[in-house]
Amino acid sequence: MTAACCFADEPRLPRDYPITPVPSTGVHFTDGFWSRRLDLNRTVSIPHNFRECEGTGRIDNFVFAAGIREGKFRGYQFNDSDVFKAIEGASASLLLHPDPALEGYLDSIIVLIAAAEEPDGYLYTPRRLIRPDYAPPGGRERWVGIKDQSHELYNAGHLYEAAVAHYLATGKRSLLDVALRNADLVCVTFAPGGRGEVPGHQEIEIGLCKLYRVTGRQRYLLTAKHFLDERGNPGTHQLMGTDMQDHAPVLLQDQAVGHAVRAGYMYAAMADVAALTGDSSYVAPLDKLWNDVTRGKLYITGGIGSVGLYEGFGPSCVLPNHSAYCETCASIAMMLWSHRMFLTHGDARYIDVLERTLYNSFLAGVGMSGEAFFYPNPLESFGGTERSPWFACACCPPNVVRFLPRLGSYAYASRGSDLFVNLYAAGEATVPTERGPVKVRQETRYPWDGSVTITLDPERSEEFTIHLRVPGWAQGETGTLYRALGPAPGDVALAVNGKKSPLEMEKGYAVLHRSWKKNDVIRLTLPMPVRRMVADEQVEEDRGRFALQRGPVVYCLEGVDARDGRATDVFFPDSTTFSYEFRDDLLNGVGIIRGRGISARRTPTGTVVPAGAKDVIAIPYYAWAHRGKSDMTVWPAREISAARPLQAPTLAWKSSLTASSGLPTDAVKDQLEPRSSHDGSIPVSRWWRKKGTSEWLQYDFPSTDTVSKVSVYWFDDGGEYRLPASWRLLYREGNEWKPVVTTTSAVNTTPAVNTGSYPVEKDHATVVTFTPVRTTALRLEVLLAPAHSAGLYEWKVE
Repeated sequence: MTAACCFADEPRLPRDYPITPVPSTGVHFTDGFWSRRLDLNRTVSIPHNFRECEGTGRIDNFVFAAGIREGKFRGYQFNDSDVFKAIEGASASLLLHPDPALEGYLDSIIVLIAAAEEPDGYLYTPRRLIRPDYAPPGGRERWVGIKDQSHELYNAGHLYEAAVAHYLATGKRSLLDVALRNADLVCVTFAPGGRGEVPGHQEIEIGLCKLYRVTGRQRYLLTAKHFLDERGNPGTHQLMGTDMQDHAPVLLQDQAVGHAVRAGYMYAAMADVAALTGDSSYVAPLDKLWNDVTRGKLYITGGIGSVGLYEGFGPSCVLPNHSAYCETCASIAMMLWSHRMFLTHGDARYIDVLERTLYNSFLAGVGMSGEAFFYPNPLESFGGTERSPWFACACCPPNVVRFLPRLGSYAYASRGSDLFVNLYAAGEATVPTERGPVKVRQETRYPWDGSVTITLDPERSEEFTIHLRVPGWAQGETGTLYRALGPAPGDVALAVNGKKSPLEMEKGYAVLHRSWKKNDVIRLTLPMPVRRMVADEQVEEDRGRFALQRGPVVYCLEGVDARDGRATDVFFPDSTTFSYEFRDDLLNGVGIIRGRGISARRTPTGTVVPAGAKDVIAIPYYAWAHRGKSDMTVWPAREISAARPLQAPTLAWKSSLTASSGLPTDAVKDQLEPRSSHDGSIPVSRWWRKKGTSEWLQYDFPSTDTVSKVSVYWFDDGGEYRLPASWRLLYREGNEWKPVVTTTSAVNTTPAVNTGSYPVEKDHATVVTFTPVRTTALRLEVLLAPAHSAGLYEWKVE
């Protein structure tokens, strides 16, 4: 059942977004693309998430905190939130598909959550389970760990969202009452004049706004606003800095910095608070932040967060592909924010970004099985990777399952009597308007085909306006960061009841105003040629490269589709032609793009030369990593200098390479040249979490050989990984390892960082020459700095 709101102890504020999204219950997808994924989410992903929550102790933490059984807290301090998100996703699914067994299962978990809550509403299982041998992050007292990542308020926000979803789906107050007690405690504790801290990880602000919408209790909205307004205020708390967007008041922030998920949630909350309070002062900062992200920090896949070190934003136009983080949760946060920007401004460009993220970065985050996930979503891979069924930090899988059941609410919206069609997918919807509900039926094969037929069934013949989104990609416009090469994609065609209609555009929408009656038919035809996209020249990583896009779908090349198993070595001159076809037999049915490129190979002298034609196919980016490990790229080369060439048969390449402490060795002889000691565009080998230890790498030659020179390019990210304290080179003579006798070292003029026998240099290769030796093996011994680990890009031998 769907519950009607029964709260009236405080009046609702008579404000909200000027545009109203359609309820998810009003949309039913019938296409094979989204209906299949929603069914998979309901039947596979949701049960899988609960099994993992059980198996990893996340649900047991509530059992132990309630005193039902004895046990120790397991996992991260924010693990409670994963259970809340899974409940939210299951509840959102129940709204669409009643399931008594699932509802009963949720009831059983909610009993445990309620029992774990303390009498005054405090709920945080790590602190409830304090023992002599355990204290949660931040300490033993309540709230003191907010700035130290206790995540109490982050967990609470997800509790509130889950409680509202469960109440609306079932009419039961069991979880809602838990949430309200907790929220009342939070409001009293952090109200103006109370504690001055703000959440380390934003989320509670969104949850409080949802509680306000359901209950009408103004204190929830005002507390959400309070948390926003206190950020960047050194008079009330010790600032946490840019990583947590606490470096400046939110009204003065104009650049997206720090952790991308925290930022996206905060921007979404700012939009909510602005709409619900009528405080328009938040809108101008949001507009500036939006421009900052979309003009310099948004990947072509719609992902955000280029820096893995803190899972967040880097400088504008610094968008590495191989090390791109693009966390799945960040894609969800970007869509939440994008949708709210549309509800605020009514501009299609916000839905353009939402759609880009939806079909690419977000969808890549969940595998086609429904029970394997990506945490980061890179745009280039050299050795391939695989999705995981779960993670120790498992925020992404339950975030996916709570987003998908609400997809319908992003497809349509209304403003007064106006109706907005934002997403194209076959199915039926009922859109409430001030003049009565309008039933809409879509017939389309989108995203594979740009032909969309919309049949209307208003409650009665009525005059109103329909806004049909004409995507930016269909108009030759994709924003300021990416543009298409070649001519415009073609004409957008619009017809009503078989008669051609002029294309009158307003904020990215084709606007049709007339008197509508039952069975009126709109035909929208969007051109869908294969487009070659290039990035702004400021994006150094993508210079000399291009990306393939057709409709909203961004494509990638995967080595499994090439005859020799390699995809990143190919370059495609601008004269290359590409063809499109649909394959029912591949990856659950996908459109593919065929083309013929030229393979590049590195010669023993280091030059790169063409190595013959190579036929390839490109698949949708979301579908990669489903057929075993292989290399992958979203940005293939358009000129030979940008290709990742096949390796030359050097001595190092032909030798076997081993290393200490499980060091991954693939990067050490891949012959890819870094631009600096912190180049995220190519692989690097690192001693994971080793500090102050003695480590080694060893080349075993295929036969005895004479060598007299090596070069080493060290990795240094300025953080955990720094230049090593020292290093030396040994050769094998019989059963002994002997040091080489150096003749000259450090052909570069940069001063050595240390005073050891070999220099340790940054941002270029360190070259050491020595008296020639005949040997079967070389060993590089490395002493790591006491407080830092180390790594290297390349070790060459001559």
